[in-house]
Amino acid sequence: MTGFGRASAQVGEVVVQVEIRALNARQTDIRFKLPSVYRELELSMRTSLQQQAFRGKIDVLIERKDAQGGDLSQGINQPLFQRYRKQLISLAPGLADDEAGLVASVLRLPNVVGTTETELTKEENEKLLEAFGLALNDFLAFRHTEGESLSTDLALHAEAIANSIPELADFEATRSTKMRKRLERLIDENLTGTAVDQNRLEQEVLFYLEKIDISEEKVRLRQHCTFFLEKLNDADPEKGRRLNFIAQEMGREINTLGAKAYSSDIQRVVVGMKEELEKIKEQIANIV
Repeated sequence: MTGFGRASAQVGEVVVQVEIRALNARQTDIRFKLPSVYRELELSMRTSLQQQAFRGKIDVLIERKDAQGGDLSQGINQPLFQRYRKQLISLAPGLADDEAGLVASVLRLPNVVGTTETELTKEENEKLLEAFGLALNDFLAFRHTEGESLSTDLALHAEAIANSIPELADFEATRSTKMRKRLERLIDENLTGTAVDQNRLEQEVLFYLEKIDISEEKVRLRQHCTFFLEKLNDADPEKGRRLNFIAQEMGREINTLGAKAYSSDIQRVVVGMKEELEKIKEQIANIV
């Protein structure tokens, strides 16, 4: 499932911003991007996220800015700046007369401007975890809302399949008559002048009717639909795989119904069931 959560907290001039994003994935893949000063807290945040978010490709972006939005992870390495400055002046004393040019030259040297290391205070530590907790709650609320919408949609499609099963009975009743007429027509067309054994004809009709009987498939499909709806309301957070398995079983029964249809009316109902099942599979792909 997808998800999104964002929160921020401020301590003094430091503003901590946390953003959590997720895309569908079969496994749990969590990636953190955060300032090095927060690296020691990554494990605890990762563990908390994994325990509550389960599967998904999840990206966590944490930024440390000043009140004006400037990136506090970037700055000037002052000891290195002064060392470079002294070395340049010792090599070319005339550079001291052009302070602006000297500063510009030093700033272009390696590692003078870049990531700065600062010590994380207890207060900022607490504010970071507070912001992360708020972002995680926002993220989980987003997923919960999406999950409810997805569950409602899946239930509608499963119920549509279950509600189509009684329609088959209306067309099954006419199949025996159609089957008998079809066999009699074939006999008339190919065995003109030959006496027909009515008992044998009845046996053949019964044989074909038993061969295309769909009573068991209807019972199993109805059971699968009921089980699907039960699991859909289950509190298990990892029910996606089981729903996928049930949908596969529903597909097998629907395909068998189509193979045994021998009726354009029944085939039309089966096509409608397949359309609903495809919609179920598309949605389940978001939670498996």
